[in-house]
Amino acid sequence: MDLIRLEQLVRSEKAAKAFFKRFCWPDGRPVCVKCGHEKVYRLGDQRLRCPACRYTFHDLSRRWISSGGLSCRDWLRLLKLFELGLTANRMAPQLRLTYNTVYKAMTNLRLAILASGLDANQLFSSCSGLDLGQGGPEPGAWNRYPVFGIIEKQGWVFIDLLPNMRAETVLHFNLNFSLKLTRLGNIVYTDRYQRYDALIFCGDDDLPLNYVNIRGKGAYVDSLKGSFWNYARARLKRYNGVSPRRFPLYLKELEFRYNHRDQDLIPLLSERLCAQVPEYAQSPSRCVADASVANQ
Repeated sequence: MDLIRLEQLVRSEKAAKAFFKRFCWPDGRPVCVKCGHEKVYRLGDQRLRCPACRYTFHDLSRRWISSGGLSCRDWLRLLKLFELGLTANRMAPQLRLTYNTVYKAMTNLRLAILASGLDANQLFSSCSGLDLGQGGPEPGAWNRYPVFGIIEKQGWVFIDLLPNMRAETVLHFNLNFSLKLTRLGNIVYTDRYQRYDALIFCGDDDLPLNYVNIRGKGAYVDSLKGSFWNYARARLKRYNGVSPRRFPLYLKELEFRYNHRDQDLIPLLSERLCAQVPEYAQSPSRCVADASVANQ
């Protein structure tokens, strides 16, 4: 989206909301976001009501965009800065919002990106061990350091969660089977492994990451010019540290950015932001979206 069009939309909340509503109802006809009934009607205050289940809702209800109390104008501005790759620290003063507000909105946007992927059900599932929401890990979550596989084919990258692989196992492969490891801060990635260009995970002080520094370097992905990893590594360096808990969100965001690197991201991000929060992501510890209220 060019700046002239963006400036036109952010002049009023009405125009900004109308922009997002087109992504909520692509065919122009609202349906019930609770039961799916196709004939709903508007009330005098512009809310929608379903005659079948009697549920009353807004156009933006039960969608990722409904979280955080941001206006539609704020969301549009944030999407533009997100497209440009700014961090929450740099966004906050430009948006005239607090850092925590911007960080929460960016996390919600990253969750929306993750939820649009083919592997979303697996990633949000409690059996994956991932903690993708604001709450603490779910009971029984075992995988503090999820391992992902990177594979790039014909300009497209695929980031696979390997639920049966643990970071400790990768370190074991390095020690006993000479699998090369390289470290970028607390992010560890490997040489080629089976069909993957690299395995990758994010650790913390509970893992012996200093050990990685003295091992063989020069992973296969480092030698690929113009590859996903060259693209991702430069962007990961912009962040002031990445935690194991949030690393999956950053990694899937980078997968999305790379696979759409020649496209206008704002319509693509708006589509994901206006998507309904899927049932498997509605647990309070799994998602930051408020699935019931949309006051924009």
